[in-house]
Amino acid sequence: MTGESGVVPWIGPDAGAPLGVPLVDLLDRVLATGVVVHGDLVIAIADVPLVRLSLRALLASVSERVPAPWSDGGPL
Repeated sequence: MTGESGVVPWIGPDAGAPLGVPLVDLLDRVLATGVVVHGDLVIAIADVPLVRLSLRALLASVSERVPAPWSDGGPL
């Protein structure tokens, strides 16, 4: 049976619980595949830029089983 919008309602033990992904699962997925964060922040007064901050970061997990991409194979 479908509702008026054509969506099948959830009927189960957690029918009143909000749907979504737990934070632990989300972090596990993000760190397993990696994510790049990129952004710029400009502080200006009267349309005159005073300070510009650029952010570029790569978030990923590290495994000892994967060889290092640099030539000496040592730590950073």
